[in-house]
Amino acid sequence: MLFHSQEFILLFLPVAVGIYYALARHPSARQWWLIAASLVFYGWWDIRFLPLLIGQTLVTWLIVELAIRKDWRWLLYFAIVANLSVLGLFKYLDFGASILQQVTGREFAKASLILPIGISFYTFELISYLVDRLRGTAPRYGIRVFGLFIVLVPHLIAGPIMRHNEIIPQFAYDPLRRGLYERIGRGLVLFLIGFVEKFFIADQLAPIVDPIFAEAALVVPTFSLAGAGALAFALQIFFDFVAYSNMAMGIGLMCGLMLPVNFNVPYRALNLRDFWRRWHITLSRWLRDYVYIPLGGSREGVAVYIWATLVTMGLCGLWHGAGWTFVLWGLGHGIGLLVCRFWQRYGPPLPAIAAWAITLTFVVLLFVVFRAADLATASHMFAGLTGQGGLGALWPAGTLVPIAIAGTIALFKVPTFELAMRLRPNWPAAIGFVVLSVICVLEVGKGAPLSFIYFQF
Repeated sequence: MLFHSQEFILLFLPVAVGIYYALARHPSARQWWLIAASLVFYGWWDIRFLPLLIGQTLVTWLIVELAIRKDWRWLLYFAIVANLSVLGLFKYLDFGASILQQVTGREFAKASLILPIGISFYTFELISYLVDRLRGTAPRYGIRVFGLFIVLVPHLIAGPIMRHNEIIPQFAYDPLRRGLYERIGRGLVLFLIGFVEKFFIADQLAPIVDPIFAEAALVVPTFSLAGAGALAFALQIFFDFVAYSNMAMGIGLMCGLMLPVNFNVPYRALNLRDFWRRWHITLSRWLRDYVYIPLGGSREGVAVYIWATLVTMGLCGLWHGAGWTFVLWGLGHGIGLLVCRFWQRYGPPLPAIAAWAITLTFVVLLFVVFRAADLATASHMFAGLTGQGGLGALWPAGTLVPIAIAGTIALFKVPTFELAMRLRPNWPAAIGFVVLSVICVLEVGKGAPLSFIYFQF
């Protein structure tokens, strides 16, 4: 059940939010209802993975309770390792087997386990709480609010990656407090903008991207095709993920909950460090606070800084997927961040337009590696981008127009959350949003909607 499906919009969302407000005066009941609704939503995808989600959440909470009562810190370390092991089992077992096969020459049977949707996101949230407990910065929570923190519908499948202190205190807020209708209205606007970004922008780029990368798996594409594929995918993944984040924030706001902002017009960044402050912000913060800084960060000298950066970004790539393309994508960004840092310290300042062009080109080229099914496909795409497959024909209107529209919006749009907060009630805007909502719902009902790209991770 996708956020932009008719089942979610016309059935699940109104029922879930309606009952939530019917129970608004009863904190315990409304929180249990959100947990139940979230589990129904998750089970809609594949009910077989519900026990894993519930089990990881419940066992982690029980271990924390036992660690507190017995004052056994080692249990918290055990819980971190256990959660990482579950993630590793489902996500990296076959990848590890393929590496062993390459090293030893022996053949290993593949488990071919189905990756539970959202496991990368909720596992990181569980680990962040456990680490904060070790640091003494996380309070003790009851099972109800802790469970709701992990399974809450908006962020359960693909983020944002939230911290316990960002959302759990909000569960105590009265949903009927002052500003109720404003929050619901702005939440609906955020949700609708995300819907448009997903269905009318990201999904319209998919027919350009998919055939080009499919062809690149077999032959070197022309310069024209490779350029179109690279640009279209960089725009597709941006609008696809920012759409999910905006819809998630909109759903949260409808329930009176403020989720963290996850994107801030990243393609306007003037350097790679700035890009990572704008792109997938909650993941960047998580990696900074739980990997980069504990490894020494920039405080322990140049060698440690280089090591911490490369390890952090290598893990960032591996978090996205079990494959060498993801690892190389992450390490590529790590090397780029190092070059950026040293250039800012020792190199001459660049004109803003040059800095922007270099940053965007670097990001787009690395997204080729991210999207490629394997290293051979990536090498074919880069060969095409260097003209080894010929120049090719000019882009037809069906390619040029979607890329031009998406690129213009990506560069010049007002950040969605900022736009939603700026809006003031007026009848023309309200009528426009209603009409647009009806068009969206009718259009998405014409066929099976495309899943969000980050559901794969």
